[in-house]
Amino acid sequence: MNTVTVGIGALSFDDVVAVARHAAPVRISDESIAEMARSRAIIVALAADTRPHYGVSTGFGALASKQIPVELRAQLQRSLIRSHAAGSGPEVEREVVRALMLLRLSTLATGRTGVRPIVAETYAAVLNAGITPVVSEYGSLGCSGDLAPLAHCALALLGEGEVRDSAGALVPAGEALAAAGITPLVLEEKEGLALINGTDGMLGMLVLAITDLRALVTTADLAAAMSVEGLLGTDAVFADDLQQLRPHPGQAVAAANMRATLAGSPMLSRPAGFTRVQDAYSLRCAPQVHGAVRDTIEYAATVAGRELASAVDNPVVTVDGRVESNGNFHGAPVAYVLDFLAIVAADLASMSERRTDRFLDVSRNHGLNAFLADDPGVDSGHMIAQYTQAGIVSELKRLAAPASVDSIPSSAMQEDHVSMGWAAARKLRKAVDGVSRVVAIELLTSARAIDMRAPATPSVVSAAVVAQLRTRIEGPGTDRYLAPEIAHAHTMVVDGSLLQAARTAGGILV
Repeated sequence: MNTVTVGIGALSFDDVVAVARHAAPVRISDESIAEMARSRAIIVALAADTRPHYGVSTGFGALASKQIPVELRAQLQRSLIRSHAAGSGPEVEREVVRALMLLRLSTLATGRTGVRPIVAETYAAVLNAGITPVVSEYGSLGCSGDLAPLAHCALALLGEGEVRDSAGALVPAGEALAAAGITPLVLEEKEGLALINGTDGMLGMLVLAITDLRALVTTADLAAAMSVEGLLGTDAVFADDLQQLRPHPGQAVAAANMRATLAGSPMLSRPAGFTRVQDAYSLRCAPQVHGAVRDTIEYAATVAGRELASAVDNPVVTVDGRVESNGNFHGAPVAYVLDFLAIVAADLASMSERRTDRFLDVSRNHGLNAFLADDPGVDSGHMIAQYTQAGIVSELKRLAAPASVDSIPSSAMQEDHVSMGWAAARKLRKAVDGVSRVVAIELLTSARAIDMRAPATPSVVSAAVVAQLRTRIEGPGTDRYLAPEIAHAHTMVVDGSLLQAARTAGGILV
């Protein structure tokens, strides 16, 4: 696996995913080491100054007015990490913690935080050793950085707290560092603050969610097209010239994906005497909804890209050598798009569930058995699969309520407006998982309907997707234990094998 270089420039989405999910090794650029050393010299000079400098010779937050004597400053930084490692609740996923750590390392490597190079080098060594600090669900308000989550990571660098080793075992941090040959850090002026003052947790979750949603919205295009086919709808509404009349870029891509899926389908031919002139909204308007989802994802990606290029700390060492307080740690820009993505995720799933429901109703499925059952009454077919979808969609609507509109003042009213971006990110992760399950059930249902229309045949692309599903899931028949079939379909959505089957068959889905 290629090594990810962390330096003064921005990381890419692929870099974040490679380190977070695939344990790609990291290295710090020589340019970055030199810049960190240069800015550290500025902090060292300030440490000897008799005037107070926030984070260097003062307390933090509402205690910023207290001057700290030189002999207590190492304790100040250590105490900051220990006191702020105050998380509670379930353990956060390994990929989230690794993304958070990589992004904090990225900010350290810019040289704008004033830490010694050894701080960044130790951070990189912990990542490369596969050591994952235990971070809890609750503790961040998304302002002044993701304080508690980042503090738990910083605590591990000191050889304190609990971590997961590379095998996933829960061990004391000191033991894990010793086993990996890593010397615990002893922090100096400002370094504790620099380790916890960033939006890295919410940003890491945003990058991972965007990566997943880009694949999911294309998979939803595939599912919608197969539902049009299984319901004997029309692809005429997906014509390119119709999309150009309303030139949203995402809409054009979604419609193109649907045309590519349905190209040459015998199921879309119109028999003599056919009188249905247009399909229901969940079929006909799929490009408009999926396209708006896609455009929202790309807007969120623009915000994430800006954030990846940022150096978030307070105070910062400017390029010209000043040490300045600022508000760049506020998570509002990230929090807003996290909430926006939860809204569109809910709507994408809602439309998918409506298409699924049409297959099950004899008054709307155009000649298929009730609930796609083999023997309706004796068998229930996919009746309860739609219940599962409906339950997930209802949960997604609750998750779409924005976190970023809330604010609870903290730190004796010094931090009197917070973003709740971490909370927005946590609920978005649940939403992405829910969408993947809803789309999987639609694909499972549309494939069953297509098979039940035999001897009529679908498009080449749809046939390839059905064949991929049939490698793990039997075709139509009497009722079987349904949960494992849903689980298999979900796995194939998440691992991309259904999309790959469609692309291999000639469907140019983007």
